[in-house]
Amino acid sequence: MTEVTRRSLLATGAVLLREGGVASPDHDASVLLAHVLGVSRGALVLVDHITDEQADGYLELVHRRAAREPLQHLTGVAYFRHVELAVGPGVFVPRPETELLAGWAVEQAHRVARETRREPVVVDLCTGSGAIAKSIAAEVPGARVHAVELGEDAYAWAERNLSGSGVDLRHGDMGTAFEDLRGSVDVVVCNPPYIPLTAWESVAAEARDHDPDLALYSGQDGLDAMRVLEQRAAFLLGPGGVVGAEHADEQGPDGLGGGAPAVFAATGRWVDVRDHLDLAGRPRYTTARLAR
Repeated sequence: MTEVTRRSLLATGAVLLREGGVASPDHDASVLLAHVLGVSRGALVLVDHITDEQADGYLELVHRRAAREPLQHLTGVAYFRHVELAVGPGVFVPRPETELLAGWAVEQAHRVARETRREPVVVDLCTGSGAIAKSIAAEVPGARVHAVELGEDAYAWAERNLSGSGVDLRHGDMGTAFEDLRGSVDVVVCNPPYIPLTAWESVAAEARDHDPDLALYSGQDGLDAMRVLEQRAAFLLGPGGVVGAEHADEQGPDGLGGGAPAVFAATGRWVDVRDHLDLAGRPRYTTARLAR
């Protein structure tokens, strides 16, 4: 192989990724090269020499990414708020949009600590990789954080990511989890599956082909898991406790039947039902406070 340069490799990588339909070809090309070279993206400009072996390894990863294998599967790492997570096949890759929901949960936990002068109790249902639970444990020292995951493979990833964090991780169904915490929880947070079964073809290839179905699909309208969450949150929360849950763009208050907010408002168990926008101005998550 003739001598290759950093610039030529990045250019080739970006072209291949763009042709593959990757949404952020330049970004992904640089992340993959930094991964192969064992440096940060910022340090790429300092790289003068690239071996043939490194170039071959890089192009192999680029072709896999162009085939829409998730970037995080290729690097083995996902970054979420202030924590680093190990991810791979079998677990939902955390998305940047979910950081807003996690931030809401962190703020609520801090509020409880201030107002009650005790350790807040937080439950993360459908924890997946453990992203939200790990963030709360890291950002709210003293919080008693509990998390549950049903998927076998995802649970193994969560176990790895939450090791040493102090989070109480359990393997089970969110609809029946934490019987021992009934009425004692301050904050329930959840990023449930919310894609309608009929929307399969519209899902991005990275998610459709690589994220577990258990983390994606939830009945004909995508809100089956939200309904289970509403019931479980009411069971777990103490008086005045709060719940927050992510949903699809189309499941905001203007969605069919009132969307996710209506799931909570219709039962009469909740007050202060609000929907929140993401940074792009799209409906992203619903919060509510237990009325009793």
